Amino acid sequence: MPRFLVFVATFALATPAVALAQLTSHQALDRRSLADPRWQPHGEHVAVTVSEPPKGTGRERHIWLADAATSTARQITASAKSEWSPRWSPDGRTLAFLSDRGERTQIHLLSMDGGEATPLTELKSRIGAFEWSPDGRRIALLAPEPRSAAADQKVKDKDDALVADDSSQYDRVWIVDVATRQVRQVTHAPWRVSDVAWTPDGARLVVVATDHPERDEYTNRIMSLSLRAKDSAAALTPIAAPRGPFGAPQISPDGSQLAWVGARVDGPTPHDLYVAPLGGGAPGRNLTAALDRPVRSFGWRHDGSLVALVQDGFTTRLVTIDANARVAPLASTPVHPTSVDVSDGGDVAFVGERTTQPQELWIMRRGGAAMQVTHVNDAARAVATVAPQLIHWKAPDGLAVEGALLLPARAERPLPLVVVVHGGPAGAWQDAFEAWGQLLVARGYAVLYPNPRGSTGYGEKFLEANRADWGGADYKDILAGVDDLIVRKIADPDKLGIGGWSYGGYMSEWAITQTTRFKAAIAGAGLSDLASEFGTEGNPAYDEWYFGTPYERPAGFAKSSPITYIAKARTPTLILQGENDVTDPIGQSQQLYRALKRYHVPAELVLYPREGHGLVEEKHLVDRLDRVVAWYERWVR
Repeated sequence: MPRFLVFVATFALATPAVALAQLTSHQALDRRSLADPRWQPHGEHVAVTVSEPPKGTGRERHIWLADAATSTARQITASAKSEWSPRWSPDGRTLAFLSDRGERTQIHLLSMDGGEATPLTELKSRIGAFEWSPDGRRIALLAPEPRSAAADQKVKDKDDALVADDSSQYDRVWIVDVATRQVRQVTHAPWRVSDVAWTPDGARLVVVATDHPERDEYTNRIMSLSLRAKDSAAALTPIAAPRGPFGAPQISPDGSQLAWVGARVDGPTPHDLYVAPLGGGAPGRNLTAALDRPVRSFGWRHDGSLVALVQDGFTTRLVTIDANARVAPLASTPVHPTSVDVSDGGDVAFVGERTTQPQELWIMRRGGAAMQVTHVNDAARAVATVAPQLIHWKAPDGLAVEGALLLPARAERPLPLVVVVHGGPAGAWQDAFEAWGQLLVARGYAVLYPNPRGSTGYGEKFLEANRADWGGADYKDILAGVDDLIVRKIADPDKLGIGGWSYGGYMSEWAITQTTRFKAAIAGAGLSDLASEFGTEGNPAYDEWYFGTPYERPAGFAKSSPITYIAKARTPTLILQGENDVTDPIGQSQQLYRALKRYHVPAELVLYPREGHGLVEEKHLVDRLDRVVAWYERWVR
């Protein structure tokens, strides 16, 4: 599955300035993040989820309310647990959200007339997503079926054997009556539902669903779900069946069109914006083929046009798209948007950031300039960070490659250089804060963030260019960037390091089997044996797009697996791994560590208990950053 869950960001494109006090790991983590802005219908308010800095075993999340008229914001939920996913009632008078303040995640309601939030649902299973009906009387939600009393007792008795692909644990559609709080189940086995949206007449839902959830393939379809049909199986009828992965569909305000972000052909990730008649019967029409940049999110306007957030290399920008596929830039923004929502009147709210400007909420009136309306990260902004320079180089085959470079202020050159590789491979470094590089540049290192072929943000052909070729031309793209910095006397060829997480961890493992140029490597949640990875990871359809299956094409998996060449490794390697990672399972790191020990290569394996693919516990996050710095200081400096 896509491996870009930990690192998703980097930098503001400028030149370094003054000398900085040395950044600490705690300072690097001490910043809030914002997501999911939502305009109040017919109103002046925007609700947004704010995640606190990591503390203890995770990050608390709370809902903030921004006032567009006064450009101010305040926190409106403050339980001892978390609140997220704010959703306004159609009349704008009630805000619903998810919270884990009880035993399980449930929907809570908060009146804008005052008072405390109250629980709407009391399901015996966790709720994953929900949406209001157009008349505000009902809410559609996604949740698995609750365990039976007998199953609950088995859990208490520790007689709870787990059955793979237990269909009862897949999300179903439920409808709750807001007034009576009565809940009824709408879909049943074998259907697994992952997205839900109401049609304007309230008679149907548009859902993303599959009746083959046990298959490790892309089998989701966009379906119409009638709420008036007595038989839930007959109530589901297909609207569209996009090939490969695709994003959550949205219905146009007039109810005639459906839009979604999907793969141009069949993968590896959603890239283009498609529209199709809501009634089905016609294939999706690609509105952004000529734009050829990935659409990250979008929203309908009432005139039938769309506002889309697109990635363009290291930056993101907002554009408008009309029914004739004409794309026009929206007003430029002082920061790079990361999530966006469009109001009834066409105003835009977005979360924006740069490397030197932490995330905040911004509002842009139609035709006006963007205004910052939150200041939740003023303390983080006071901590000095280095803004990178955008650089370009040529790969051995002549392909143009882009990267970003962090340079310490007034340091003698050449410098020790660490290459930090992003996750994915269908990911990219973008203009946002990234802790590894900032900690290293504060200690006198140059840091290179390359976006080699296979990265997003450079067009579909560039994205597909490393299919069945991990460790091939993508690796050569990275080495060419290192060579360019050596030729320019920026990097010291005798003081090179490499590191990354997920696919970045894979590339670090690959590098140590191909060259001894790097004096140290850090492999976080990497992939050492692609065939065993395919057989043990969750959702391997992503890897199948690149390589097929190891049952039918084992040679390609072996050719691109670091373990195939591990006898050549000599580079001191730090291996970091969450014990409960199902994206890149623990066995990948254990195999690498055992092999490095066999060949007497200096190596350390650090396992983080309870952690998945992305670490969440405060002490683990601090420990990882401290170990990263210490490893390069030990072997590269």
